[in-house]
Amino acid sequence: MFQWLANYRRKKLTSVPFPPDWEEIVKRNVAHYCMLEDAERAHLRALIQVFIVEKDWEGCGGLTLTDEIRVTISAQACLLLLNLPHNYYRDVESIIIYPSTVIPPQRKPGFFETALAPVENAHPIIGQAFQQGPVIIIWDAALHGGRHPESGHNVVYHEFAHKLDMLDGAADGTPPLRDRAEYRDWVQICSREYLRLRHDAEHGKKSFLNAYGATARNLSSMPMARQMRLNFSPWLPNNSSISPS
Repeated sequence: MFQWLANYRRKKLTSVPFPPDWEEIVKRNVAHYCMLEDAERAHLRALIQVFIVEKDWEGCGGLTLTDEIRVTISAQACLLLLNLPHNYYRDVESIIIYPSTVIPPQRKPGFFETALAPVENAHPIIGQAFQQGPVIIIWDAALHGGRHPESGHNVVYHEFAHKLDMLDGAADGTPPLRDRAEYRDWVQICSREYLRLRHDAEHGKKSFLNAYGATARNLSSMPMARQMRLNFSPWLPNNSSISPS
């Protein structure tokens, strides 16, 4: 019943013509939009119409939210959904946006929590995705990444890719797949490429992928962690992923 109501509401949202001002924003701020085919652009516009309404948007740090901010971030987030089965990032209710790089509050262990390792010091971020929680996006980074794909870093793609990964309940670098055969192929290919990236980074060899992906910070997000879960099912603490400044 609830899904039927959601589908009905979404159909009504997408039956309204896409605002011309919104399309101008997407063309101006999301360079990849111009690389899509007509059918893909139409699909993306429909995704934006639903996404922008269904999420709670909060401006922080003195930022006043505008259509440009919402549409630009929505377009980039929804671009990842093209041709994927999805439910509009069902575990994302809120998107929190700061104007520029921010230092999050220092995390403190809970009263009943035993720290197994020193708590990492807070450091500047341009984005953060929480498992079963909000996504934090820095607006100036989101705008720059959308307009300049040649820079090789897009914070919206980065954080919402983490949210796709987290849909199965684990931030382990593997999104929900259909069966064990697909999981096996994913682990094999991605782990191989991860090890190659680490080797290239250690030897100063340039790669299409950013060397940040080979750092220890990202180790628990690699598909090898998925293999560990499949084989041994340990508890791997990792409930958020961040983009450093």
